[in-house]
Amino acid sequence: MNKVMKELFNTGVYLLCVLGLTYLVITFVGQRTEVEGSSMEPTLTNGDNLIMDKITYRFREPKRFDIIVFPFKYKENTYYIKRIIGMPGETVQIDEKGNIYIDGNILEESYGKEIIKPEHIGLAAEPITLGKDEYFVMGDNRNNSSDSRTEIVGNIKKKDIIGRAWIRIWPFSKMEVLAHGDEDA
Repeated sequence: MNKVMKELFNTGVYLLCVLGLTYLVITFVGQRTEVEGSSMEPTLTNGDNLIMDKITYRFREPKRFDIIVFPFKYKENTYYIKRIIGMPGETVQIDEKGNIYIDGNILEESYGKEIIKPEHIGLAAEPITLGKDEYFVMGDNRNNSSDSRTEIVGNIKKKDIIGRAWIRIWPFSKMEVLAHGDEDA
């Protein structure tokens, strides 16, 4: 009987350690998330499964073009995945031709799926000056994305960023480490 109790105790301790380690990894290091919708096409598509890196921003600030994950403030357990376009303290504006301006200079980038149509400029038709902890985010599918151009999303505060999309793990045929601002800088 003693041997059985010892074996049960050891198994219980082992399972507690595994559960504890799993909890720590999911809470502080990374977690799986699934893309729903087409707002990040062509970079990410509906049904893509990603591993989100939750630790990077504990050691450095987010960078322009990072793909971040943040909660949608009007629906519990709903998260948005968007690309950082504007950084804290910058002024963002989009003109009627679809050009994105940062502090009066055209943003050179190649992530947008297509030119922004006038009806999708939204709040950015007027200059938007970001606070010291705010980011302006957009989906890569610029004409089919709820992002910082809309009141429902608005500017994203740093404290609300959960992490950055790191690796696409599904579908296997498209498995890759995702490009971010640090690779493009």
